[in-house]
Amino acid sequence: MRVDVLTLFPEIIEGTLHASLLGKAIENGILEVAVTNIRDFACDRHRTADDAPYGGGPGMVMKCEPIFAAVESLRGRNSLERVILLSPRGRPLNQGIVRELAQCPDLVLVCARYEGVDERVETALCTDAISVGDYVLSGGELPALVIIEAVSRMLPGVVGDWESVATDSFFEGILGVPQYTRPPSFRGLDVPDVLLNGNHAAINRWRRKEALRLTRRRRPELLAACKDEDKALLTEIEREEEVRS
Repeated sequence: MRVDVLTLFPEIIEGTLHASLLGKAIENGILEVAVTNIRDFACDRHRTADDAPYGGGPGMVMKCEPIFAAVESLRGRNSLERVILLSPRGRPLNQGIVRELAQCPDLVLVCARYEGVDERVETALCTDAISVGDYVLSGGELPALVIIEAVSRMLPGVVGDWESVATDSFFEGILGVPQYTRPPSFRGLDVPDVLLNGNHAAINRWRRKEALRLTRRRRPELLAACKDEDKALLTEIEREEEVRS
């Protein structure tokens, strides 16, 4: 898979690409990430990539000409079928979108900065706009890295044990399972007995139930699409919570 990142600050992206699983995925040829400096496509000798907004107002707006030229320069190396603007106005990123993007042979990620980009970039050049949350960052570079990291985990061969991915939060629509490791007891806090008895059927049931319990407590809206087999566990959880209260 190839990902092209367009940014005014390449060093933010490049400084992360060679660490941990991302670095291994790139080294093994599973993932290719190319970073393009938008300023290289500016039309003047000062490499101007932003200007004051029409109509007045604070801050600066990224100009459309350099961004269009930067994207078009990728033709032949990238299909340009998925050109994504990283913007707080975009649709919220979730695991469903991550899976969708992981099926694409290539992506272009355009990192917004300042007060945003000229609207013509989103309406006439980009095929999508994605937000990583209901908050504002200084630019789209960190969201771009979030997308690259999340999508790369879906690519075969990136994570050594696929079960690690399959137990991630949101992979099956709910929050992830509680995890424990040695020691079995620490400062009076004990690992649940079920995880120590070697009964894998009981362990799997406990993990699913506790993941549902956590989801019910923190993200109940995710349970609207839960599986039929989870409903009995949710009923058990509700009864237990009633007794505790």
